[in-house]
Amino acid sequence: MKSLRYILALGAFFVVAAGVSACGSGVPGNAVVDMAGNPVTLTAYKHWMFVAAKGNAAQSPGSPVIVPTDPPGFSACIAQARKEIPSLAKTPAKTLRADCDQLFTSLNATVMDFLIKGYWYQAEAHRLGIKLTKAQLQSAFVSAKNQQFKTQAAFTAFLSETGQTLNDILFRVRINQLFTKLEARHALSVTPASIAAYYKAHISQFGRPETRNIRIVRTKTAAAAAAAKAALLHGQSWSVVAKKYSIDTATKNSGGLLKGVTSGQEETALNNAAFAAPLNKVEGVIHGTFGYYTFEVTAITKSTQQTLAQATPLIKELIGSQNSTTEQSKVDAVAKKHWFTKTTCRAAYSMADCHGYKAPKTTATTPTTSATTPATSGTPTQTSTVTTAPTPTTSTTPTTAG
Repeated sequence: MKSLRYILALGAFFVVAAGVSACGSGVPGNAVVDMAGNPVTLTAYKHWMFVAAKGNAAQSPGSPVIVPTDPPGFSACIAQARKEIPSLAKTPAKTLRADCDQLFTSLNATVMDFLIKGYWYQAEAHRLGIKLTKAQLQSAFVSAKNQQFKTQAAFTAFLSETGQTLNDILFRVRINQLFTKLEARHALSVTPASIAAYYKAHISQFGRPETRNIRIVRTKTAAAAAAAKAALLHGQSWSVVAKKYSIDTATKNSGGLLKGVTSGQEETALNNAAFAAPLNKVEGVIHGTFGYYTFEVTAITKSTQQTLAQATPLIKELIGSQNSTTEQSKVDAVAKKHWFTKTTCRAAYSMADCHGYKAPKTTATTPTTSATTPATSGTPTQTSTVTTAPTPTTSTTPTTAG
């Protein structure tokens, strides 16, 4: 279970009504999205952009929180950048606008994706008659909160640090719970046959090959290898003999020792001889591609192999994870099928989830300064609070990640 501390609770100033409206084909003047008559207001959008920008800035402690919510001119973003970062006071507006646009592009798609899919999942649950009572919601929230935070003060501090509200977290719990119920509609079972097939196809993953520690002296001539072998048989140490005779730079100063060698690692002649040799007996001379060898096997670790029964718990987990990914994709596909055409976005905020969206032919202009992108100006990292919980398919509530 991922911690609440690593998620962006893009929760709700909005909640889709119990009965999803089918009216309203345009986007109201105070909204950025309309999904089947249910708008995402500009106020709500700006809130989540602030939370996203705050999480983004947190990746570089001390960085100002720049919130680009006024495309395409970004006058407010430019003004904020100049205010928050005095060194940019005289930077040309064109340069700052490019920075604001890049930051907007990186945050807008993530925020809009979450807001829209939050509507889609609720609408899809309503369409299928899936319900979530207030008691169930509260129970799930309390359980997750108690697991992640030892005190109310710690939870309150988390909300303050991330710019979120209690309603935000509750919404995330709601979406996750509904998503889980939707996912159950597409549940795939892990059968004994599928476990056996996986084991057979990946049998090497459930075992460990034999390994050997081998001391070697590699020489250019058979005579030199024979001299090294004779010295060893007369009681000289491997440390002395390897340093004197070996041309193998990797081992000559460590007594010729090769540790944890598996069959096939060394050249064929040495490999075949070493893996047929007994313990603690000086062997050779062996003629290989890279020279002549005398060697001694000093330790053998036998191979191991888990049985199907022993490997079954791990295989169940692996197949279950694969199935979960498939189930999540099916939920998204079905939700998109029913609600994508009913999702209209204001042009300046449009992205892939919006009906009629057309991807730009060219990428955003690369900014000449990064001062207005205080955290990450491209795709946020995995620990970014923007990307760790944008949709219920990853980590949408405290029960899984926040």
